[in-house]
Amino acid sequence: MKSTKENVKIDGIDKKILRFLMSDARKPVLEIARNIGISGAAIHQRLRKLENSGLIVGSKFMINPKALGYSTMAYVGIYLDKAMSNPLAVKELEKIPEVLECHYTTGNWSILIKVLCRDNEHLMQVLNNNIQQIGGVSRTETFISLDQQIERQITI
Repeated sequence: MKSTKENVKIDGIDKKILRFLMSDARKPVLEIARNIGISGAAIHQRLRKLENSGLIVGSKFMINPKALGYSTMAYVGIYLDKAMSNPLAVKELEKIPEVLECHYTTGNWSILIKVLCRDNEHLMQVLNNNIQQIGGVSRTETFISLDQQIERQITI
């Protein structure tokens, strides 16, 4: 994700465009233009500006993992034997397809990861055969998510 040193300046029209696209990224530009009352070309121009500023970092389709048989979501706190192990551990975690997110954290853990597995047995295999085998990992602490109750982006 491109980081910006300065805050991006957006106006009311930019906010309206972003709200439309955040609710449905496939909404046609001309429909947005009609709703806002400006031309489709103006929308495209503003979107280009927002992308170049780093505020918009892409669009994507969302896959329902349960439709593919993945029903166990877990968060794993990883304790490393020393801070120098972090880059190597992250490189190894990137190779594990079940690892969806990886965060360098403060607190007890060095790393917090989000893992998606088919079931608890699959999770156990990933923990035992993949994550806990990474050099520098001294131990892990796992929390299984029973249900995701809130999912949202920042409010614009």
